[in-house]
Amino acid sequence: MSVKLAETAGFCMGVKRAVDMVLELAQHKGQETIYTYGPLIHNPQTVELLRKRGIVPVTDIEEIPAGTKAAGIIIRAHGISPQERKLLLGKNLKIIDATCPKVGRVQAIIKKHAARDFSILIIGDAGHPEVNGLLGYTFGKGLLLAAVEDVHRLPPLDKVCVVAQTTQSVDEYHRIVAAVRARFPDAIIFDTICDSTERRQSEVKSLAEEMDAMIIVGGRNSANTQRLADLAALPGTPTFHVETAEELPVEQLAAHEKIGISAGASTPNWIIDRVVDTVTTRQADKSRQVNSIFRFWVWSVRTDLYSALGAGCLASTAMLFQEMTVRFLYIAVASLYVYAMHTLNRFINRKTGSIIGSFREESYRRHEGQYLSTSVLALVFSLGVGILSGRAAFLFLLAMSTLGILYNAQLAPSGWPFRSIRDLPGSKNITVAFAWAAIAAVLPPVAEKMPLTETTAVSFAFIFGIVFVRSVLSDLLGVQSDKLVGKETIPVLIGNDRTQQLLNTISLTLVVMLAAATTLVRTVSLSYFLIIPVIYIWICFRLYDRKPGLIGVVKEGVLETAYIIAGLSAWAWYLIFGGKGL
Repeated sequence: MSVKLAETAGFCMGVKRAVDMVLELAQHKGQETIYTYGPLIHNPQTVELLRKRGIVPVTDIEEIPAGTKAAGIIIRAHGISPQERKLLLGKNLKIIDATCPKVGRVQAIIKKHAARDFSILIIGDAGHPEVNGLLGYTFGKGLLLAAVEDVHRLPPLDKVCVVAQTTQSVDEYHRIVAAVRARFPDAIIFDTICDSTERRQSEVKSLAEEMDAMIIVGGRNSANTQRLADLAALPGTPTFHVETAEELPVEQLAAHEKIGISAGASTPNWIIDRVVDTVTTRQADKSRQVNSIFRFWVWSVRTDLYSALGAGCLASTAMLFQEMTVRFLYIAVASLYVYAMHTLNRFINRKTGSIIGSFREESYRRHEGQYLSTSVLALVFSLGVGILSGRAAFLFLLAMSTLGILYNAQLAPSGWPFRSIRDLPGSKNITVAFAWAAIAAVLPPVAEKMPLTETTAVSFAFIFGIVFVRSVLSDLLGVQSDKLVGKETIPVLIGNDRTQQLLNTISLTLVVMLAAATTLVRTVSLSYFLIIPVIYIWICFRLYDRKPGLIGVVKEGVLETAYIIAGLSAWAWYLIFGGKGL
């Protein structure tokens, strides 16, 4: 069984730039509407998400209602003609130009040579928005070549300049250029096909030759996506063009062992991830080569049981760090609390679309009742275990559970910018890390009526730091979908580069704190062992975007393994040193 995702799948530079510009504007637009001159990208699902955020496509300027309060109108990556630009300027609308720089280069070439009285031959698709815009720069001297036959129908021409639509088929381009050279030997030829397009098409052709079947993901109205599907099918490889994971032909795919996946330049990562995750999961279910242990691990990550196990590991680590007797009751409380809070909040978030594109989305949709009932039971059991642990532990746990439930509650009246804790920018990362650290590091000494010491503070800081880094790193992986649905995570707020700097700083701080802990607070030498999970998650951080072929559930599971490693490191220390330190 093999599922291989093309490295070039998804947004090209021009589309990503346009989407980022629009989403950046959307963050600060208030109640104003942002209009896009035509759909921002050729992906219906993304366009609909943008519409919900007040980003509305129009194909005609007259579609904008009179008196509408608009933040501006976006020129999408395809670009527009000078005539259309003049029309927009006449409407006194603020223009935000998101034309792809590669398209802008073609426009400049055309404008320059049209002014020198060249006839401009544009190799491209009739009616394509980019081609329509390019024709506007020819001053009436442009002719479209959609196929080799069009070259033979050209009238006699004196000076000829040839350009191409940036997403044109490379093979078709070369065939048409050969025909143009044969007829107009002195023609000036510009290969203006985007290098991203060339790499994407080349990779699809290579994949199609080695795979049993191909899946091309993207809008059916996307010319470059359809072109990829045509290329994949050329060698006779069964090819399936789908817009979403729901369209996957499950029964037909079941007959193939090796499946290649690519996507058009307008396909967002969250759609690609869903397709890859669905195909990989179904392939793994039918394959005898996939270890049952791996399948169980994936299932545990998908259902948050792996997170619960990780919380239990951190609780035992905190107890060992504070030189306490490790009690199973506190491990159970931490595990049950984390499972209940994560599942309940994801269940609530599903109603607002916050887990869109997540590998958990389909599972929550299919098993809504089971998730709700098991999370409520876990919360009840955790409170019950808290009662067994004493009055102080129960009250502490009740307070933390109340705060967890209030995370999504509407606490402020309508019209306020932040109506719930969830609405506060970056709140998820901080509240999750705080809750985990409090339950794992503070609850046990509170229940045992022990004083909170320096070791409590260090174990709290360690758990807070490692959970915070893991949470933010997960947001880095999903930053594209978070921007689309309007979630203000830390990567969305401060950008990828600053987020990476922040995580580097926190990781280094954790290492320094742990290395100095034995001297500063006279704690056990376990602190040296706890540097291991910090190094592990730092390695994950350095590699977080270098494995595009990994499915989302595996990426999440790899990150959450940091908690398991922390627990294993703590118990390894205990077995080696008997809890006595160095």
